[in-house]
Amino acid sequence: MRKVITAADVERMLRAGESFDTIPADAIVTPSARDLMRSRRLPAQPSSAEPPAGRSANSAATAVPPACDCSKSIDLKNPAAIQKFFTSPAVEAIKAQMCDIGRRMWEKDYVDGNGGNITVRVAENLVLCTPTLISKGFMKPCDMCLIDLDGNQVAGTKKRTSEALTHLGIMKRQPKARACVHAHPVHATAFAVASVIPPSCLIPEAEVFLGEIGMAEYQTPGTPANGRAVGEVGVNHQVVLMQNHGVITWGDNVEDAHWKMENIDAYCRTVWIASQLGSPLHSFGADKLKELIAIRQKLGMSDQRLGTKDCKLCDPGDFRAAPVNQPPKT
Repeated sequence: MRKVITAADVERMLRAGESFDTIPADAIVTPSARDLMRSRRLPAQPSSAEPPAGRSANSAATAVPPACDCSKSIDLKNPAAIQKFFTSPAVEAIKAQMCDIGRRMWEKDYVDGNGGNITVRVAENLVLCTPTLISKGFMKPCDMCLIDLDGNQVAGTKKRTSEALTHLGIMKRQPKARACVHAHPVHATAFAVASVIPPSCLIPEAEVFLGEIGMAEYQTPGTPANGRAVGEVGVNHQVVLMQNHGVITWGDNVEDAHWKMENIDAYCRTVWIASQLGSPLHSFGADKLKELIAIRQKLGMSDQRLGTKDCKLCDPGDFRAAPVNQPPKT
């Protein structure tokens, strides 16, 4: 029976320092495993494996997010080198994933019209970004743009998103931010419009995967001032509510950033509904929150709340439960 090599097998080999040359020549390498091997610039074995039933080849390929070597710089004075990099297999895979994320955001009503934008850092000095004036639900890989860390476009036929500077404001301050997603999910954006950070100590998963939620003061979208305002908050917060605007999230890769967008909107929706049920919101308290922060640390995510006084850890801030309309007395 031919051996099947999955992404999990590739990850194990990378951790152990094993060479891919040890993979049998007749092995079946899954699409996600091939993507991971390609991202490490090592040759992948050919495969005729079909994606599992119920999944498209595209979704199988994005099971393990493709990646580039962000420590590598591209010569920005060499147009041929830039174009070669822009059309390389690793970058093309990321373009396809950005389109997939854009479609998923559009289908979940996180974006409307041409709203929202996505960026992925693909080199030490280069970032892929979505184009302006195109619905995120209908983008194609050929629409993607390549910019430097000052926002100058160096490749791509479409014009870059006008809000690229906001993403770069985070990326230039926080090296761990490999990808950013900006959208306008209704529930989280409602909190941003009200200038209210949702209270903590309510749902364990939110504390582990979102951490402390930040709020950036309003500045005109697409301006350097907005990039500074969001970037300063984004250094220590992977989820930033932008006053009167929307939400931006960042992560190790674009899938991770998108998950956080899903997490924050679901959290805000839950808090909003719970606040209208007529009972005080139940907090699980600072001691339990410390346990969740410890889990977050074990997963490799920093948390600036460490060392915060217990009385501040579960502080609801400006949040106030909405009054419930009572039926008129007869």
